[in-house]
Amino acid sequence: MKLVVQVKLLPTSVQAAALEATLRACNEAASWASEVAFERATFRNFALREHTYAEVKERWGLGAQAAQHVIKKTCDAYTTLQANLRAGNLGRPGTKRHRQTTGKPVSFRSHAAQPYDDRMLSWQMDTRTVSIWTTAGRVKGVAFTGSTEQLATLARYRKGESDLVCRDGCWYLVATCEVPEAELNTDPVDFLGVDLGIVNIATTSDGRIMAGRQLNRMRLRDRKLRTKLQKKNTKSAMRRAVRRRRKDARRARDINHKIAKHIVAEAERTSRGIALEDLTGIRARVRLRKPQRATLHTGAFAQLGEFIVYKARRAGVPVVYVDPAYTSRTCAQCGHIDKANRVSQARFVCRSCGFVDHADRNGSRNIRARAWTLWRRGAPSTAPAVPPPRRTAERGQRITASDVA
Repeated sequence: MKLVVQVKLLPTSVQAAALEATLRACNEAASWASEVAFERATFRNFALREHTYAEVKERWGLGAQAAQHVIKKTCDAYTTLQANLRAGNLGRPGTKRHRQTTGKPVSFRSHAAQPYDDRMLSWQMDTRTVSIWTTAGRVKGVAFTGSTEQLATLARYRKGESDLVCRDGCWYLVATCEVPEAELNTDPVDFLGVDLGIVNIATTSDGRIMAGRQLNRMRLRDRKLRTKLQKKNTKSAMRRAVRRRRKDARRARDINHKIAKHIVAEAERTSRGIALEDLTGIRARVRLRKPQRATLHTGAFAQLGEFIVYKARRAGVPVVYVDPAYTSRTCAQCGHIDKANRVSQARFVCRSCGFVDHADRNGSRNIRARAWTLWRRGAPSTAPAVPPPRRTAERGQRITASDVA
């Protein structure tokens, strides 16, 4: 399975200047190629190459491989745009946002990421340096660093392209790794039910509750601060708002990684599978009061689910998705379903048998029971495959004023 490993580059001032000039040239060329693609309605790689390849090489001084990657990046950006349009992420046809998005060609930021293949980039793992192509020629001896686990994964499993990324003045390489999966446990002794939520990020059927109160307080504080900065609407205020948003996303990602790691490790240790709710389209199905909407729409349920799935695949732990309907209203003891069973957010009291439990723990037990039933009936042994790394997001394409990734 494909994973990405991000390492930090430590270039000298001369090397950093060469990398910066390279990114600027590549993205200027990509923006020009995007205009050609938009005018000619040509969005396929080989077709667009006929109209742009020669000029991209001559006008911006790019090598053959770099020119091809620039054109391919442009086509990938339009593929991402079309996917977002079909999914309705950019508004319905006829709306102002939809017209603004489709009425202009895709543009690229000057520091948007650039893909490199093995002809343009070589790794020296023993000295922890890379040799990388730039518009000023081949730059050798660029040092990089990372955690011990990242470097070990990179040395053993790196395969395919890498992206050169500049973020807040720091340089990174995001490398693709082909990591083998462990042999799947086809005979689990039971399932570990996991109930995902907002107040409690994850609750297992074993009774472990990963509370999200501190995270929610920090996200609420950051959201209020970003609102004030957006109202101020100055360049410095908007830069600060972007930094706060990135920090919030990194914090949530770190917490989701830790929770997923714990859940998978516990399931692997006890030879169990993992049961998750299928929350596809939850934002469209659920109607909430206005104060609760921002909390729901900023919850990273899909991200946590993806982390659990890919970590489970690496450990050989089976994952089963179940129907989430009425899991919070069903008594895990007697099976009685009643809306009144859910007394409050945290308290569950069955109106039939009197069973009392934490509401999220009761829901996770129902999820576990449904997964076990599906497994006995021959349900798929694993969850849907983890989607490939979202490299287009790292490459930083921009649609008018909004990022589409």
